[in-house]
Amino acid sequence: MPVSSPHVIIVGGGPAGLMAAETLLQGGAQVELFDAMPSVGRKFLLAGRGGLNLTHAEPYDRFVTRYAERAERVRPWLDGFGPEALREWVHGLGISTFVGTSGRVFPTDMKAAPLLRAWLSRLRAAGLRVHTRHRWLGWQDDGGLVFDSSAGRSTRRADIVVLALGGASWARLGSDGAWWPVLAQRGVGLAPLKPSNCGFEVAGGWSPFLRERFAGQPVKPVVASISLPHGAALRQQGEFVLTDTGVEGSLIYALSARLRDAIEREGRVTLTLDLLPNHRPEQVLELVRRPRGPRSWTTHLKSVLGLPPLKLALLHEVLGPHGVDDALRLALALKALPLTLVATRPVDEAISTAGGVLLEAMTPEGMLQALPGVFCSGEMLDWEAPTGGYLLTAALAHGRWVGQGALRWWAQARATSTAQS
Repeated sequence: MPVSSPHVIIVGGGPAGLMAAETLLQGGAQVELFDAMPSVGRKFLLAGRGGLNLTHAEPYDRFVTRYAERAERVRPWLDGFGPEALREWVHGLGISTFVGTSGRVFPTDMKAAPLLRAWLSRLRAAGLRVHTRHRWLGWQDDGGLVFDSSAGRSTRRADIVVLALGGASWARLGSDGAWWPVLAQRGVGLAPLKPSNCGFEVAGGWSPFLRERFAGQPVKPVVASISLPHGAALRQQGEFVLTDTGVEGSLIYALSARLRDAIEREGRVTLTLDLLPNHRPEQVLELVRRPRGPRSWTTHLKSVLGLPPLKLALLHEVLGPHGVDDALRLALALKALPLTLVATRPVDEAISTAGGVLLEAMTPEGMLQALPGVFCSGEMLDWEAPTGGYLLTAALAHGRWVGQGALRWWAQARATSTAQS
């Protein structure tokens, strides 16, 4: 190996770490990857169990907005490796893809395992050395990386370190956030880790009837809306799932950052549901006011509006047993049913996390300002995105970005050292 080629240690075998490894190997680096779990990519595999959502095929400018306040910081990563580049990369691994009706992109076989196997095979052929069951504990005073394994503690040294340790959700798969205090002690700028793409608890909990009869069932179609600061509102159509304690699912995940932040500010937030998004308000009122004769309200609403049992149960839950007696109030509730949410579900239940290493604490290349030669990538950084392929796309894009940045930093460091000597 030429002296000019760096020895790199990557800690974390998720998408960001593996993509950083691929980029560094392509640049001629000697790369070792350490992971605490018995095998790499465990969260990636579990996320793909129901169909691996790789990315999204919506227009690029719209795609970038999905990263909200961090959109302009994330855009350069995506400019280098965006949705189309990701699909081409997957095709290069021998995996075909298709675009679903919602615009989401999947492997043709919907599985994560074949893609991961092909990727690891290519990485190992390129020279990647993988060390599993090695938990990173931090640094020695002399800068050596300390790992704990079944053989005991060991110390490793490298020219470049890439940390790609994930957030704090799904700890059983390796993303436990244990790195947070380690970096905090080293003076790295951090934001607290918080749940993202998570479920929420409803005020007072559901009644035993609703919980026992309907928990686990989807509510669809529905439009959910929340009020934003300064009088604005955010509306989105989709579906969500009723849980034992509240709500979760794709529609809730899309709004989760706003809901979470509102609860942090106010202690609670109102999520407003349009249970009949395909009906105009005046149409709903006209149908509700139709004579129902001897029929019960439940039978009447099922007949004139086609309301399924779960939506009827939600109406009764929020309005109370006599709330359906007033036709106007009932019609208003069908188009704007308020649910009061008071807490997120625990961070370990979340699909992803917000918070972590502040982007402002890093150089443009992804290196920690407090720790020269140490780079961070992926979900352990302070950015978030909804489900739909946005998380995976940005994690892969940033892994590539950091790999390229690390190579540039090393080349500059070598040039400086040569000039000084």
